[in-house]
Amino acid sequence: MAEKFDAIVVGAGPSGNAAAYTLAKSGLKVLQIERGEYPGSKNVQGAILYSDALERIIPDFREDAPLERHIVEQQMWILDDESYVGSTYRSAEFNKPPYNRYTIIRAQFDKWFSKKVQDAGALLICETTVSNLLLDKNRVIGIQTDREGGAIYADIVILADGVNSLLAKKAGFHPELNAGDVALAVKEIHFLPQNLVEERFNIDDEEGVVIEMVGKITQGMMGTGFLYTNKESVTIGVGCMLSDFKQQKTTPYMLLEQMKAHPAIKPLLAGSEMKEYTAHLIPEGGYKAIPKIFGDGWMMVGDAAMFVNAVHREGSNLAMTSGRLAAETVIELAKQGREMTEANLSLYREKLDDSFILKDLKKYKDLPGILHKNPQFFTTYPELVNRAAHSMLTVDGIDKKTKELEIRRSFLKKRSLFGLIGDAFKMWRAFE
Repeated sequence: MAEKFDAIVVGAGPSGNAAAYTLAKSGLKVLQIERGEYPGSKNVQGAILYSDALERIIPDFREDAPLERHIVEQQMWILDDESYVGSTYRSAEFNKPPYNRYTIIRAQFDKWFSKKVQDAGALLICETTVSNLLLDKNRVIGIQTDREGGAIYADIVILADGVNSLLAKKAGFHPELNAGDVALAVKEIHFLPQNLVEERFNIDDEEGVVIEMVGKITQGMMGTGFLYTNKESVTIGVGCMLSDFKQQKTTPYMLLEQMKAHPAIKPLLAGSEMKEYTAHLIPEGGYKAIPKIFGDGWMMVGDAAMFVNAVHREGSNLAMTSGRLAAETVIELAKQGREMTEANLSLYREKLDDSFILKDLKKYKDLPGILHKNPQFFTTYPELVNRAAHSMLTVDGIDKKTKELEIRRSFLKKRSLFGLIGDAFKMWRAFE
């Protein structure tokens, strides 16, 4: 274990596996450390896999990857206490290979991805905790593990150890997490017979549906809910900013229980058996929350680097892409015989700037702050929109013009003309 590696990757989630696979495939000597019993052992939950990001790393992944369903339908619901207004996009194109998105079970997928990493030549050591980064002045030269004689050296250490990167914090690379930049999400997997999943969601074999939800299910907190189909189960969850949970003194579990009881959601879970529950932190602070992501002898990828697009609920694609780009940076520098200094590793940032990752995060850089300061987007507007829909769709002898006037008055009463104009401007600015 005292020997030196070209690269050490800490973590075996999507970002760590993407980095380790790309490095090993190029012929570099790679060590990957995972504290779980095996990759994916800490991730029982379902997730969404974005094909393009993985296809750029493993082009033929569809041949043997443990995929649940390919997504053919995307729904968006805006909920009040009793109803929802929704939009649906369902495409026959999404039902033609190569498929765009899949649902997966992380425990199975991470294990499969890790096998690919090992087949590419990387050495994986599990059930091992990295306690510290080894430093020579300000340069990272390796890691200290909890194993006997646990100092291991490398030219570069890639941190893929999740949103709460203790190693980066200990080394002073990562500040303490801001509770306003991190969401606490809870998920459950509810098992149903395959034929019932397909009947209930109007899908055929291997087809899948994703439902994303905003509104009163988060009780005024900044957050979203979600539900999507697996082969023989449904994954449901909700997440809100950690700072909001602290302020409201409610628990994620209580929030999820209330969400499952909503009249629009309860029938989708009827008769199911809940077998798996998990809670985890998600970095949702956006562009302004990104910490320093590289320095002398080290880089950060995935959740550790705060790479999550909360607006579009994208995470695994940012994780895998950042892992690949970090690895490609190391490969380029190694081929040129250049050291892994902070100046040279700035190439990583250049690659990120040219990618969709930072372009998308930068586009929505103001949105987290706006939503956090304006809870009406999660309470008042969902209620107004649902009541407006209810009024217009109720046939009761009242003419439509009168109903439209009442709807207009209800919006003005709740928000005022200046409030409505101000809210519209805020959202325009956030998405512009």
